[in-house]
Amino acid sequence: MKFLHSLLLASLLVLAGCASTSNTSGNLDAKYPDGPLTPLSRGKISSSEVASLEATGDLWVRIRRGFAMPDLDQDLVRDREQWYAARPDYIQRMTERSSKYLFHIVEELERRGMPTELALLPFIESAFNPQAVSSAKAAGMWQFMPATGNYFELKQNAFRDDRRDVLASTRAALDYLQKLYDMFGDWHLALAAYNWGEGSVGRAIKRNEKLGLPTGYTDLQMPAETRMYVPKLQAVKNIVAHPENFNTELPVIENHPYFQAVSITHDIDVELVAKLADVSVKDFKALNPGFHKPVIFAAGTPQILLPWDNAKIFRRNLQAYNDGQFASWTVWTVPSTISVAEAAQRVGLGEADLRAINNIPPRMLIKAGSALMVPRGANVRADVAGHVADNGQISFAPEIVTRRTTVKARRHDTLVSVASRYGVSVSNLADWNDLKSTATLKAGQSLVAYLPVRTGVARASAPAAHAARGGHAVARAPAKAAAQPQPRGGKNAPAPRGGQPSKVKRR
Repeated sequence: MKFLHSLLLASLLVLAGCASTSNTSGNLDAKYPDGPLTPLSRGKISSSEVASLEATGDLWVRIRRGFAMPDLDQDLVRDREQWYAARPDYIQRMTERSSKYLFHIVEELERRGMPTELALLPFIESAFNPQAVSSAKAAGMWQFMPATGNYFELKQNAFRDDRRDVLASTRAALDYLQKLYDMFGDWHLALAAYNWGEGSVGRAIKRNEKLGLPTGYTDLQMPAETRMYVPKLQAVKNIVAHPENFNTELPVIENHPYFQAVSITHDIDVELVAKLADVSVKDFKALNPGFHKPVIFAAGTPQILLPWDNAKIFRRNLQAYNDGQFASWTVWTVPSTISVAEAAQRVGLGEADLRAINNIPPRMLIKAGSALMVPRGANVRADVAGHVADNGQISFAPEIVTRRTTVKARRHDTLVSVASRYGVSVSNLADWNDLKSTATLKAGQSLVAYLPVRTGVARASAPAAHAARGGHAVARAPAKAAAQPQPRGGKNAPAPRGGQPSKVKRR
């Protein structure tokens, strides 16, 4: 018996050693799996101390299991249900578009312990179109206003708009929704504040409190858009929960990541990334919609998103790439306020091309300090610096257009007084009239002056047309005669609208 006991003990020790060896002999450096992905398992909390694993290959099932908001039952919900159910093609387009982003959003919601109904919110905000822009200038999948985006550290500069970035905007939206829930203690009120603004919801609550009225979502006076906001989300939730009740078939979205983040260490053209990853530029931009320009600056955006299987292809091809520089564009910081023509000449690019790549509107000067996208010469080795990639902006000043005008000297006038009256320099006025700056003027004497005109006037006063009417020809003032332009900020052209972005957006 003692012998058997010893033998059994030895056997257990051997088995323990084998188990220990198998745990440490694997490839611990392997970060990305090879081959096709299998659906992820989801932990289900039970009464025991160990969570049992219940696998599901359907992301919709996972979303339904995470529903945690109280249901809203009212006629507005049924109205929106009918609206969506009557548009199966629209639902199909929205849900197919969402398949790129939903897994990531659900992962983030579960990690934070938030209701998975919020994963459906971009259906209401933008129809899951990251390029959507509302009439109030809210942008992206989660429809952030510029100021709110800045508050939640979403960069908006000449090269990218993080309000459209999949990872950054999702992080900011969930941060904001958590903040609003903590503020109001009610998800319906939090959603109303997301659409209408926390200040507006707070004031509406205080009004009802003063009147002794309830302060729930359905009790407050609010704009029609906000009144419909939660019913829209509830309608989409009901369709996702029971698509068969609405003669709807949801497209299959598998329960595994659609994309993965890939690090980049140097500036690289968007087209080159797409080529090395074996994806179309359109598909790349769908995952990286925040980029404004045809190049990615590593100092500002150190990672990009690629479809899961293409990420490995990109890494392999990038490592083997030896066909020259990675980026064909760089940034030039304009040293002084100049015209577009002069800037184009300095950087060796056609004026039309410089305008197009930098979204420069007509009849504008480029202000000093602006960050312009320009061709990157073969001898340029350094990538764009981080402070430029993160903060570069381009701003404009009105281009000064002048018209040759005849003015009359008054009694006791001098060149100094005439120049002061018309806002030009004494030296220029003297040059235009071939006079000395100390010349004596007679009352009624005619003087030539090149005076600024408003852009609208200048367009209507082209040289040929104006001459045909017997007037003076329009001319641009010589460089030394140009009056100092009044500063005026400029913006890049807005992105095209898409989806159904919300209209209120006072946040």
